[in-house]
Amino acid sequence: MFAAQLLLEPAAASARTGHWAKGAKRALAQHWPEYMIEGLCLGMFMISACTFAAVLEHPASPIRMSIANPDIRRFLGGIAMGLTAVLLIYSPLGRRSGAHMNPATTLTFYRLGKVASWDAVFYALSQFMGGVLGTLVAFLALGKTLAHRDVNFAITRPGTLGVLAAFVAEVVITFLLMTVILNVSNSRRFARFTGIAAGTVVMLFITFEAPFSGMSMNPARSFASDFVGMQWQAIWIYFTAPVIGMFAAAEVFVRTRGLNEVICAKLNHSGNARCIFRCGYMSHTAI
Repeated sequence: MFAAQLLLEPAAASARTGHWAKGAKRALAQHWPEYMIEGLCLGMFMISACTFAAVLEHPASPIRMSIANPDIRRFLGGIAMGLTAVLLIYSPLGRRSGAHMNPATTLTFYRLGKVASWDAVFYALSQFMGGVLGTLVAFLALGKTLAHRDVNFAITRPGTLGVLAAFVAEVVITFLLMTVILNVSNSRRFARFTGIAAGTVVMLFITFEAPFSGMSMNPARSFASDFVGMQWQAIWIYFTAPVIGMFAAAEVFVRTRGLNEVICAKLNHSGNARCIFRCGYMSHTAI
């Protein structure tokens, strides 16, 4: 009996491997446009982040020279990145992929049962690659301007209060962000305002929270800047805290409203773009 089990185990493992490979190939064949869009969206977000960081913080920038107050510059940066997020979410690209642009967001919707496993894997991979490519494009365009110490590749890093404060701050802001997304996107009355709500939260957090952690909320966003800048200070914070914060928000939502109240994983479900998620909208069959 034992010998028979030893002979069967490799065959079972091979069957599982083949099943996984087929699942991955099927997901790629069917949903590759959405994967590419996710990478492209985060890439554009990173180009915007790097550009506005250079415009607002490089000493030779006319805006930097005319606005000495760092709080005002941070507020302007918040407006710029909030608007960037809103435009991407409501763009045709964002309507197609759902505009996660964040592995922590994708994993949270996977936890909520709205994203299939291979879709979650390929979304996350595309987001990381897109973020890096976007930052590289910004580096090619801006060169030494982006590398200047006052701009520093738009890297997110802990503030003067240290690593622990940065970690706690990232958990809190990601908890709040996902709480807003879940409550607004799952209201049939207000769902169309999810992008505006998310962009507003990004603007507020950059303005008021950035001094504590750099305001990342996104593992792929932080990795992209660190990879191109070859600096890895406290990168673990930006890989762990966003997932913890968003998962906690999802748990609170499920316990208070129920798992069935999660309609879809898209941040913007307007238009007739197809939905690849386990969607509760009647329009999910649209092409």
